[in-house]
Amino acid sequence: MDIAYIPSPSRGVLYLGPVPLRAYAFCIILGVVVAVWLGSKRWVARGGAKHTVGDIAVWAVPFGLLGGRLYHVITDHQLYFGEGRNPWNAFKIWEGGLGIWGAIALGAVGAWIGARRRGVPLPAYADAIAPGIALAQAIGRWGNYFNQELYGRDTTLPWGLKIHKVLPDGTVVDGVFHPTFLYESLWCVLVALLVIWADRKFTLGHGRAFALYVAAYTVGRFWTEWLRTDPAHVYFGLRLNDWTSIVVFLGAVAYLVVVGKKRPGREDPASIDPAAHEEETGDGEEKPSRPSDEKADAVVADKDVKNPI
Repeated sequence: MDIAYIPSPSRGVLYLGPVPLRAYAFCIILGVVVAVWLGSKRWVARGGAKHTVGDIAVWAVPFGLLGGRLYHVITDHQLYFGEGRNPWNAFKIWEGGLGIWGAIALGAVGAWIGARRRGVPLPAYADAIAPGIALAQAIGRWGNYFNQELYGRDTTLPWGLKIHKVLPDGTVVDGVFHPTFLYESLWCVLVALLVIWADRKFTLGHGRAFALYVAAYTVGRFWTEWLRTDPAHVYFGLRLNDWTSIVVFLGAVAYLVVVGKKRPGREDPASIDPAAHEEETGDGEEKPSRPSDEKADAVVADKDVKNPI
């Protein structure tokens, strides 16, 4: 008897004439747009300027994409280098393969550069953008669905994912598997909501909202990684990304505890973004004096003439 399942996509690419429109790339772009939009709203609510998040993202996003690809290629180098492999495939980012650990690490470097140029403290910026990053991951995981990748073990659950594809070595994959892309997507949405709630409830600042996002994400990633069956480096019975999740989780929790004791509360809104003050005064220009101010100045000048010092 056939069971219910999530059908695999009929295609992951549409062509506008000779131009390919890839669903994977569209999901990544949409995720970035959502992250910048939400991050901007949160940044302005904290006292920042409305264009700051987008300006810093111009640095963070390219660095993040590069870092994500480098992490994937380095940790899965066997897919691109060695006998029978084509190293040029390492540049085919549209075929999938972005490691979140590398994306966050190198993306943080790009954000640091952008933040320094704007005179913005990086921890405050990270707190504002954290829920948006989680939502960007939730959207980006649907790119894996269109590429028919990152699925889990066989399953008979009604929400299993139907996969039918031919691997580069000619192996045919045909079956129903755990939709780990969907599990992680839903988990990332929950992480975003958790960070937003905790940020309001406990007035998180100095990078603690971002640390909470990192800690919460790694919990779900550990579980979804455990379900996956695609080739991966295994050490002491655990996949490499599971070990990475453990290490990053411990680091994020330690940051939450230490910074929570040393720097409780949130940054002073007046100190996080110099551009916000420029917006208040008309992009740094001197405000025109009001008629009442001009009359007051005239009275003072008249008194000075009548009563010279």
